[in-house]
Amino acid sequence: MSTISLLKKKAGIVLEKKQLTNVVARVGLVLDISGSMRGLYKNGTVQKVVERILAVASQFDDDGTLDVWVYDNEFSRLKSVTESDFVNYVEDNILNNDLIHKFVRNDEPPVMEDVIEKYTIESPFKEPAFIVFINDGGCKRTIKKPVVESSNKLIFWQFVGVGDSNFEVLEKLDSMEGRFVDNANFFHIKDIERTTDEELYNQLLNEFPSWLEEAKTKGIL
Repeated sequence: MSTISLLKKKAGIVLEKKQLTNVVARVGLVLDISGSMRGLYKNGTVQKVVERILAVASQFDDDGTLDVWVYDNEFSRLKSVTESDFVNYVEDNILNNDLIHKFVRNDEPPVMEDVIEKYTIESPFKEPAFIVFINDGGCKRTIKKPVVESSNKLIFWQFVGVGDSNFEVLEKLDSMEGRFVDNANFFHIKDIERTTDEELYNQLLNEFPSWLEEAKTKGIL
């Protein structure tokens, strides 16, 4: 069994447990590419993250397509990835791409605004967008604006902190005021390489079901 097939099987088990097997959603992945992430790109960790999230997209999305962004103090919207072209995706589309701004300081709001634009203006659908947002610390307090402005949209932000930096802003997401619904969740993984697929998927999909219910109740979905 191929790696991606095995990941899909593991993701499917978690989706079944959380009663998400009939959910159709678009899946996006936003990757921190600030300087402190350099090692995780070079050692293949980020490539594995892409593959692990692609397995979720293959369950949620009819086309099995994962939309991808990277950001430091600038951002790039990348070529979407599928099961047919995920091999060496990070090497080919990010590390060897001179057009990608990389390994400088991080600034989250601009890329978040682009995610919102894609799913609400450029390609609006009736299905929700499930956004996995990887950050290794020092997230800007100004993320409040895009989180609040998208709280009445079909967008759910799942922030994932990796490493052992400062995640103060993300840790306070649950108490963020001014939102139509609670549209964001955060969890921290110190070493993503040592986190099992099952554990990762369980945490990734922990609050998405309750957001879906609230979105239906409030008439967003």
